[in-house]
Amino acid sequence: MTNTTQPDWAIPNYLEVKDNHLQINGVDAIALTDQYDTPLFVISAPRIRANIARLLAAKQHHPKLKLCYASKANNTLGVLRVVREAGIDVEVNSGGELFKALRAGFKPEQIEMNGIAKTEQEIAEAIEAEIYAINLDSPFELELVEQVAAKLGKRANVTLRLVAGVSTRSHAGLQTAMYTSKFGISPAQARQMMLRALRNPEAVNLVGIHIHVGSQTPDPEPYVQAFQTMWEHLLWLHKETGHTLQHINIGGGIPVNYLRDRSHAEEISEDERTMLGAILTSDEAIGAALQVVRDAARNAGAEHLLRDLEIVMEPGRSVIADAVTLLTKVRNVKTRPETDDHWALTDAGYNLMLSMVLYHWYYHAVNASRAGEEHSSRYRMAGPLCDGGDVYFDMHGDGHLPDHRLLPSDAKVGEVIAMLNTGAYTMSQMTAYNGRPFPAAVLIEENGQIEVIRKRDNYEDLVLNEM
Repeated sequence: MTNTTQPDWAIPNYLEVKDNHLQINGVDAIALTDQYDTPLFVISAPRIRANIARLLAAKQHHPKLKLCYASKANNTLGVLRVVREAGIDVEVNSGGELFKALRAGFKPEQIEMNGIAKTEQEIAEAIEAEIYAINLDSPFELELVEQVAAKLGKRANVTLRLVAGVSTRSHAGLQTAMYTSKFGISPAQARQMMLRALRNPEAVNLVGIHIHVGSQTPDPEPYVQAFQTMWEHLLWLHKETGHTLQHINIGGGIPVNYLRDRSHAEEISEDERTMLGAILTSDEAIGAALQVVRDAARNAGAEHLLRDLEIVMEPGRSVIADAVTLLTKVRNVKTRPETDDHWALTDAGYNLMLSMVLYHWYYHAVNASRAGEEHSSRYRMAGPLCDGGDVYFDMHGDGHLPDHRLLPSDAKVGEVIAMLNTGAYTMSQMTAYNGRPFPAAVLIEENGQIEVIRKRDNYEDLVLNEM
């Protein structure tokens, strides 16, 4: 392969082949592993900024669009800093994530908090900080916020998170607006909660309403349905009480195309291909939702309520997933004559890519040492853990993952494998199972400047808090 011909997984000026090696923002991936060892997370600051700019295109439909990066996807301080400097806000899910968001320089009015089982301490920390909104998950949480706010002598900004029976074509575990989901308040309870919140204005300030349909959503229809439901509640409340909500929170879920290279697509079930290869944009989702709600607002004579409304989105995966590459080294190769299988065993497993076993998630593998060569030889790839499920292929026959991974022939110990699109829910979910210290992470800038934003742990870190 010449340097002018790039593979399907390549992204111009970001992931490219040069001199047969994978280049990340112009930096040789093999040189990175020589300097920083493996496993190694490589994070692209330019790609994060490009993803945010693409999400902000939805502002053409409604200028009052507030993007709150879902920090649970990857809350490394270096990533949070890049997100903040790109000009958007942040969503947190715990006291710890609130702490990190403040440490990364976000102002309180840039922070909203989700969570279904918030502690009294977490609620107190959010109220003390005077954040943008605390999204309530039940009638009980409203009572708890009232009590904590009264103790502190402060007023809490609150939003109600609804569950409204909205389904998507995503993974079952990623659908969060179904009545079977653990998240949110039933519509049957929501209106009574709204009225109760308005009866205690010294303790709570009801500012918004929220539905999150789930992650990796391939179609705009769930966003339309969710927006309509929230608009109906907003309009009802205004007519009933005169109170005007400041924002509607449409949640996140804008997908990432994990199948830019479709060499394994036919080995994956049709439903999985639809989800993993989804290309829905924020522009399309918001545009479709607003088109329907604008008509409803016009018919109700409530266009002014929509015009003054802030729309909040919580993108996480679509900001960070394809901005991170996990570099892992082949540490062992072997063949199994009985099955005619060739194995490539790496130093990164589900300890660093938990979704690979939790949701059988697909991350595309590239031999970074020979990135320009044809990837046509079938390998059973697996991680280093003492667990038979620590594999990169389908153990269950359900079509979630391919049976093998395609690599150049004659894989060798020491070669570097790049796992693409590994930015979302990897670093934030990694474990030290089998006594494996957490890896380092480097941030690459447009000029090729490299910054270590997470040092590699050592064995002492494994016992840091043990007595």
